[in-house]
Amino acid sequence: MATLIKTISDGSVIEFAEGSFDNWCVYLTRKGDTRFAPRDVQYFTELQSFAKKYTSRKIYDDFVKIYEITDSKINKEVLDKITDISNDYGKDKVIIDIWFTVIYAGMIAEENKKFAILKKRIKRLGMHQILIENQAPSFAANFSKGKKWRELDAIMKEYGF
Repeated sequence: MATLIKTISDGSVIEFAEGSFDNWCVYLTRKGDTRFAPRDVQYFTELQSFAKKYTSRKIYDDFVKIYEITDSKINKEVLDKITDISNDYGKDKVIIDIWFTVIYAGMIAEENKKFAILKKRIKRLGMHQILIENQAPSFAANFSKGKKWRELDAIMKEYGF
């Protein structure tokens, strides 16, 4: 059974449902399309492309505003904040609302993952890599694979998070 996270103004739906590992898989259904689970590389690519138009710093700073108020539960105030932040993106506000909500849901999922040590910080590392370091989305999406949590923790602490 799915748990609704948010319905976007264009009718797109973001929800949690059962995935291959747990019940914290994030799904997106765009109006008229089939439900799918967005991958890190997909939203990293989208957000990095918007950085060319709005600057990497703006996208990253807006993401950090969401990151700082994210915990393990869906919070209507955070969802409203995401919509408010998205309104600064003019004609791109709907797609920004979608991707920021998807990454917010991804952070909630990380906060709820059994045995996860780094939690939502792992999403921030990826966003830092694509927006501040200008790394490729595929690099950021795969960077942590095979690495020990202490190694990743040290990198994150170096960056201040």
